[in-house]
Amino acid sequence: MQVFSEMAQNRVLWVAVLGWVAAQALKVVFPLLLERKLDLKRFFGLGGMPSSHTAVVCALATGVGIASGFHSVEFAISAMLAMVVMTDAAGVRRAAGKQAAALNRIMKELMENGKGFSYETLKELLGHSPFEVLVGALLGILLAFWLV
Repeated sequence: MQVFSEMAQNRVLWVAVLGWVAAQALKVVFPLLLERKLDLKRFFGLGGMPSSHTAVVCALATGVGIASGFHSVEFAISAMLAMVVMTDAAGVRRAAGKQAAALNRIMKELMENGKGFSYETLKELLGHSPFEVLVGALLGILLAFWLV
């Protein structure tokens, strides 16, 4: 039970969790403000503004830097993890989303032209634009400096 007590007191862990919660909440708030559209499913969805993956790893890396020092091995590990996650969010996952959109268009055209067969629509909102990654990074960094 001491493990749970120690985890509950780990400010770096909690700021990373808060980074995810805050980013996911903003994915619901932004469309509500900008488009007057409430979509609570966005809270658990991938992609969109801001990048929650980026907010988590940047909050984590910044929190580790504050707690252990920006010269520490722990900070180096968490910073490199953050770089990999951000590159993936704006690169590989974004490309996969674009491929899904192209495949969905192709399948829709085939089905409209009488080539009827069943098809499950692929999720297109997977990755992030560089701006969405930047906003996620700023969110995570600011939360860590505020709370750790």
